[in-house]
Amino acid sequence: MALFDEDGRSGRREAIQSLGSLIAVGFLSDCGGGETGSPAAASPATSGSTNSAATTNAQCVVTPAVTEGPYFVDERLNRSDIRSDPSSGVVKAGVPLDLTLVLSQIGAARSACTPLVGALVDMWHCDALGAYSDISQQATVGQEFLRGYQTSDAGGRVRFTTIFPGWYPGRAVHIHFKVRTNPGGASGLEFTSQMFFDEALTDVVHAQAPYSSKGRRNTTLATDGIYQSGGTGLIVPLSGAGGGYAGTFFVGVRV
Repeated sequence: MALFDEDGRSGRREAIQSLGSLIAVGFLSDCGGGETGSPAAASPATSGSTNSAATTNAQCVVTPAVTEGPYFVDERLNRSDIRSDPSSGVVKAGVPLDLTLVLSQIGAARSACTPLVGALVDMWHCDALGAYSDISQQATVGQEFLRGYQTSDAGGRVRFTTIFPGWYPGRAVHIHFKVRTNPGGASGLEFTSQMFFDEALTDVVHAQAPYSSKGRRNTTLATDGIYQSGGTGLIVPLSGAGGGYAGTFFVGVRV
C-alpha cells in the first residue's frame, strides 16, 4: 500500500496580489533549447565524471507550476546545507547533490529579464529510503532533515547542499521547491514546483547504498502524472562533482 499519496493535479495556482500580473515560475538550466541527445554512459557517482542527459532550457522562460504535495512544512529553517536534522546533528546518508537556483523577473519583452532579489526559496524532499521529515504518518515529527530555505541574493541566486533523493510508491524521484516574495503576508507571489532527474542517472545513484536496500523504484518519469503535466523542462541536468553531482536552474517569473 502506498503511504505517500500526492495530489496529481497539474497545477497549484500562485497567490498573486501586489506583484500585479506575476503568473508563473519555472526552473530552467543552462542555455539552449529543449531536451536533446540521449543519456550519457553511466558510471558511479564517486568517479565525479557522470553527466545526466543533455537536457537544457533557455534562461528566462516560464514553465508551469506543479502540485505542492502533502509534505510541505513551513519550518522557516534558514540554511544552505539541508542534510542534517538540527535537533540531533545526524546527517542523512546519500550521494551529495549541490543545487543552485537563479531567479529572474521576466518582462513583456523577453530581453527584459532582471534578477529576482530577496525571495525566500524553500526546498524539501525525501531521504534515500523515501521518508520525509516532520510528518506524523512517517513517525518523523520534530525532525527537520532535508528541509530549509535560502533568500535570493543580488544576482537572484540561492544554493543548497543536499543528497540525491530516494523514492516512494507512486512517484518518480523528485525534489520540491517553493518561491515566496512575502511569506506570511497578505500579498506577494507564492509558486511551487518540483524538480526531476534523468532516469539513467537515477539508476546509477540508486544502485549504491543506502538506496539499493529499497530496490528499484516502481514509478518513472513515463508513469508519473505530475511530471507529465510539466514536461521535460522539469528535468535537472547534473554533472559529476566532488563524489556527487551538481546542477543549476534558472527560475523565470513573468511580470
